[in-house]
This record gives sequence, C-alpha cells and structure tokens, in this order.
Amino acid sequence: MIMTLFADRVRQRASLIQKILGSVLRFALTILLKPVLHPRFSVGFQRRWMGMVASTTLKARNVDSYDDALAGVRCRHYQPQVLSEKSSEAGFAGTVLYLHGGAYVAGNPDSHKALTSYLAKFADAHVVVPDYRLAPEFACPAAINDVVAVYKALLEQGVPPEQLSFAGDSAGGGLALATLQTLKATEIPLPSSVVLYSPWVDLTLSELNDTDQEAMLSKAWLAYAADVYADKNTKAPECSPIYGDLTGLPPVLIHVGSDEILLNDSHRVCAALNQAGTLARLQVYPQRWHVFQLHAGLLADADISLLTSAQFLHQHWLVSKK
Repeated sequence: MIMTLFADRVRQRASLIQKILGSVLRFALTILLKPVLHPRFSVGFQRRWMGMVASTTLKARNVDSYDDALAGVRCRHYQPQVLSEKSSEAGFAGTVLYLHGGAYVAGNPDSHKALTSYLAKFADAHVVVPDYRLAPEFACPAAINDVVAVYKALLEQGVPPEQLSFAGDSAGGGLALATLQTLKATEIPLPSSVVLYSPWVDLTLSELNDTDQEAMLSKAWLAYAADVYADKNTKAPECSPIYGDLTGLPPVLIHVGSDEILLNDSHRVCAALNQAGTLARLQVYPQRWHVFQLHAGLLADADISLLTSAQFLHQHWLVSKK
C-alpha cells in the first residue's frame, strides 16, 4: 500500500514536471524562434538563428556521429556505440535515411541532432542525414536529386532496401514522399517503411489548421518558402506529394501535434495514402507543437514518439528479413 502511494506520487510529480517543461519549451519557441521565421528576416539570418536555438538541444549519449559524404552530398551519420543485445541477436542493424525539416530554406543535420541521434539510439540504427541543397539558392527538384543520389549510394554500398527506411519531419516529410514517388517512377527498389513527423505535403497552403496554438510556424513564412522552393508551381507533385501518385509505397507511420498549423496535412495525407492502398497510420499527440520530437531527451512525448517509431521500423525490418 505504501509503495503504491509512493509510486503514484512519483508519477504525479513526473507528470507535473513534464507539464511545466512543455509550457517552458512552447514559450521559448514562441518567443525565440517563431518571430524570426518570417520573410522580414533574410534567409541567412534565419539559418544562423535556427542553428543557435538548435544548439541548446541534446545529442543522445553513447551515439557516435561523423560526417561522410555520399554521392557528393555531405551527410551526418549517427550510430549507437554498442547495439542492443536484441538487435545483435537478430543479426541486423537497420539504416534510416533521415530528411530534416526547415521549410526547404533552412535546417541542416546539426539543427536536428537531438531527434536523429535519439532515433539512432532507440532504433539501434545507422541514421544518415543528408545536407541537401536548399532554396532559394536551389529550387525543386535539387533536394530530391540529392536524396535520390544518397539513397542509391547506400544501395550500392550493400545496404538492402529491406533493411532501409525513410524518415523526415516537416518539409523533410514532404521530401521523403516526393523522393519515394521519384524512386518508384524510375523503378528503383523502395525502402521497407517510412516515418513522418508533422509532414508538409501541400505547398499550396490550401487547408492549413486555423489555430492560435502554433508555437513555431507562420503562414507568411510557409508561403514565402513554398514560392521560392516550388518556383511558384506549388501544386506540382514533386513539391506537394499529396497530389502525386501514392500507390505502391511502403507502410507509413505519421506523428503530429494537435496544436500546429500543419495538422491537416497529416490527416489528409494519411487518408490519401490509405485510399491509394498504401498502409498508413496516424497518431496525434495532444497539446504538442510542430515537430516536438526535436526536444528528445527532455520532453517525454518526444521520447515516446521516437520509441514508437523505432518499434515500427523494427517490425518492418524483421518482416522484410524473413
């Protein structure tokens, strides 16, 4: 009885701490990041500021990281120092090709080090993060071409597609789907599965979620980024993959926060994927903001999301291996 009461108090205290931490993180993003992600600031300044804010996030312990280019594209690699006993016994170490967000105009492997290093840790995976070309210097399809080149390089190195997965957040989520459509059209073997965090799949911005709870993004910034990336052709499938061919793609897991402007993109693309015969599952995290997984190692929901993602990846790597 005493132990049960003690455990309940510990859980209540942990829940309260997480609630306070969530409020602090949301406030910090709203004050420090959202005002800068706006067309009134230059892209160069936005990139530097985002890097400064991202420097406060935590890289996972016991995960090695190094830079090594693939197909001429600079890539950051993350890999656990020691695979878990379960993964070692299974005789595999999967690979995740992770595409960072940043509305196609910002972001890089450094800005996503917490998310990608913890994903590597939880999934016992080799996570590869390409530093793909950004707009406005390079419009679509430069980013797609970079990702295709990296993916083909991994295949050429002997990584079987059955043990390879795509993952991405925000613009990186849209880029993942657009790249898969390109791979399928050119008859290149597809990866085993896909994980998307708050994917941006419709650059026309036709069905944004009308919310005042968005902690990071603004319609003005998204509209600017969409125009310079898509060269004003925002409905083209390579820019807005929700309008492309979604048949025959690998199973997809989508995680999104309830309090974000891009919530509807996740609902719509999940429905469109299932309607096209591609298995897709959506999980909405209450009271969470855009790509809250960036706070892995601090925010419990971020860790839970990545752990769930790791289980999804393992299920498909193991099924494919059989």
